[in-house]
Amino acid sequence: MKVRFHLPDFARLFKFNSVFLTMMENSPEFFREGVEIASIYGVFPPSMWNGGRVMHGMCHKDFVKGVTNYFNKKGIPLRFTFTNPMLEKKHLSDEFCNMVMHIADNGLNECIVMSPILEDYIRKTYPNFKLTSSTCKRITDPDTLYEEVCKDYHIVVIDYDLNNKFDILEKIPSKEKCEILVNACCNPGCANRSLHYQTIGTEQIAYANHVRKYPNVPFDSNKFAAEHPEAKAIFECKCEHRSLFDIKDLSTHITPDDIWNKYVPMGFNQFKIEGRTFDMFNLMEHYLYYMVKPECIEKARLTFLRNLSLNGAIIIPDHS
Repeated sequence: MKVRFHLPDFARLFKFNSVFLTMMENSPEFFREGVEIASIYGVFPPSMWNGGRVMHGMCHKDFVKGVTNYFNKKGIPLRFTFTNPMLEKKHLSDEFCNMVMHIADNGLNECIVMSPILEDYIRKTYPNFKLTSSTCKRITDPDTLYEEVCKDYHIVVIDYDLNNKFDILEKIPSKEKCEILVNACCNPGCANRSLHYQTIGTEQIAYANHVRKYPNVPFDSNKFAAEHPEAKAIFECKCEHRSLFDIKDLSTHITPDDIWNKYVPMGFNQFKIEGRTFDMFNLMEHYLYYMVKPECIEKARLTFLRNLSLNGAIIIPDHS
């Protein structure tokens, strides 16, 4: 049995994820049966092709090389969230994104895509990258979903409004190439979700252009929001700040028992944990909840926290 998890963020959460992987290697007895890490997804900021969450920051070439080499040597692909729906042809030549693609072009790493423009560019320019069809496409019609799964994608991420709708999920062909987002924090059936993705894409492009032109001037997110009154509800949304304990009652929530007792027996074995912008402690609870045996969670939490402290990922004052 393989239960393959796709984990969030290799840049901002580099230490967090590297410490977690070390705990998996050193304490395999903590973990549920069959747990594997299928990929770590995200971007190196300020990638303007990024979508799904606005990612601020600036990663230099040496950092990109170091992180890519670190995870790839463990056999773990980086999977770039190049899901910005607002891209135009002029954005395809972005120097930073193409630099990242050149560094990671070794046949192991992958891209998640939404924009047909970018997908076509990557297929032609970087054919070594496996492509994943993004949940950002909002494919909720069953027949359209079944057609998407049959297309030339390595993985298709299912829209999480279909979570737990087993009459639809059961009919999906090639379930092994489908990925289920298990811990969605968005409201089920949210009418603003597509607008949210579009607003994120617009802001990511604005941010990337800003840091290129004015590297020493902070980007003003409040000013950006004021310039886009049509997205007022998006900027006021607090869903992405929900904790694990806030989302358990959502109809789209999938429990660990659901994974092992329902989804895996159906033929699904790819599961995504979202959390690129979660705070570290919230994300830790998600990792423990999904991947660690219930009877080992407390011991694993202590081990994880101690190792995060030893590696400088969290700072605990010494009062001795």
